[in-house]
Amino acid sequence: MAVDTLVFAAITAVYLAVIIFLGYVGFRQTKGSDDFMIAGRRINPVVLALSYGATFISTSAIVGFGGVAAQLGMGLVWLTVLCIGVGVLIAFIVFGKKTRELGKKTDAVTFPDLLGKCYGSTFMQRAAGLVILFGMPLYTAAILIGGARFIETTLAIPYDTALIAFAVIVAAYVILGGLIAVMYTDALQGAIMFIGMTILLILTYTYLGGVITANSALDAMSSMVPESLAASGMTGWTSMPDFLSPIWITMITTMVLGVGIGVLAQPQLAVRFMSVKDNRSIHRAVMVGGPFVLVMTGVAFTVGPLTNVWFMQTQGMLAVEASGGNVDTVIPNFINSAMPDYFVIIFMLALLAAAMSTLSSLFHTMGTTIGYDLNVKMKDSKPSIRAIQAGTVIMIVVSTIVAYLMPGNIIARATVMFMGLCAAAFIPAFAYALYCKKPSLFAAKASLISGTVSWFLWTAFVHSSESSVLGLSKAIFGVSSVLPMPWGVVNPIVIALPISAIVLCVAHFYDRSIVDSPEREADSS
Repeated sequence: MAVDTLVFAAITAVYLAVIIFLGYVGFRQTKGSDDFMIAGRRINPVVLALSYGATFISTSAIVGFGGVAAQLGMGLVWLTVLCIGVGVLIAFIVFGKKTRELGKKTDAVTFPDLLGKCYGSTFMQRAAGLVILFGMPLYTAAILIGGARFIETTLAIPYDTALIAFAVIVAAYVILGGLIAVMYTDALQGAIMFIGMTILLILTYTYLGGVITANSALDAMSSMVPESLAASGMTGWTSMPDFLSPIWITMITTMVLGVGIGVLAQPQLAVRFMSVKDNRSIHRAVMVGGPFVLVMTGVAFTVGPLTNVWFMQTQGMLAVEASGGNVDTVIPNFINSAMPDYFVIIFMLALLAAAMSTLSSLFHTMGTTIGYDLNVKMKDSKPSIRAIQAGTVIMIVVSTIVAYLMPGNIIARATVMFMGLCAAAFIPAFAYALYCKKPSLFAAKASLISGTVSWFLWTAFVHSSESSVLGLSKAIFGVSSVLPMPWGVVNPIVIALPISAIVLCVAHFYDRSIVDSPEREADSS
């Protein structure tokens, strides 16, 4: 069904007016490059928490991973556990506080800038920037697709129109207001997302007869698991797949670890820790961020599987089948077919908020990367707001083109790819910079390069989900994966992150052994 266009247009107009107003407030408060880049290091902790959570949880989590949960079941709830334990607690307490302290000490204004200044190396800054420019458009395109698909389904308008309009609206306040505008609008969008997802959970269980009835009905559907999924280890939508089966490996290594660990080194999230004035603000933010992430991910991974009950009762088909085989359209189809008109509008706004909050942060990060990090010429060079704005425009165009080119069933996969790349390339060198008093530049370079290269090689030649699409392995070796099962379903993060960490440790001790050698001491004297 399509909602009343006039009503939706009126509500959306009010929503956009508020967003534009907050963007204008951000614009008025942006007096210099520090304001544009890191919000002047004075953001309220509640705004930090909502902005962090809204950026972390996007249409990828709600639409993409919600659809994957509809296909593979509630085992994906383990990702919620990691999102809270790692993505909030460890990210804020272990990484966040040190990031803020070092960001202020070094006067860093971006994630690559922080790495560059901690190591005293423009190579680290530029290399981190290149990783961002290589991987982030893929993730950005996935977010664009998630929002545009829901707009297309709900308003019955062409996908192309929805995609372009969506990108243009977000671009407007990011380009003008910088990070202050981004974080202010994120906070509002996070609140809308929280309300929308809470209502979604309540209505879903209400329409399916209550918590016990709905879960029992889903449990009873275990015999309806498609043959192809059952052969790969799936046992039902309320149970984990068989241990070490292809689906179990995919769920754990790709969905749970890929996102749950990958969040620690997300450039667009790390920079938020540098936007508050003290560590107490970070502690306070945890109290808001934890419940927010719990509701956002927990609801998506619970409602996703329950859509199978709804579609089986109303259409005699499983959710993915009723959605034409595209997991990216399961949640939009469920909302539009099961929910009342008023909630379709609420959820539409929540989904727009989820997409816009993440997109604005990604646009801002890519803009600062191309406009500043890749253009650093000297130690004390200052960011140019105009160069960053121009870079933002360029990357918005690139991301929109990538969204046009990407196939279906791609939202969750693209998210995992980017987060896995960031984890392998950045986490060891990032943690090393934060906690080592005299970090070795040689070790950091070796870690970043080995993590990036090993991630790419495993993605292109082993992990069949991506290697079959890229076609390099097929062209060179004649097969989609050069290693036999189950290696073809093991996510690159499981291989590349340990390689990156091991290389850093070995390079650290090697570098220290040279520095501390008698020959070096004699040369120095």
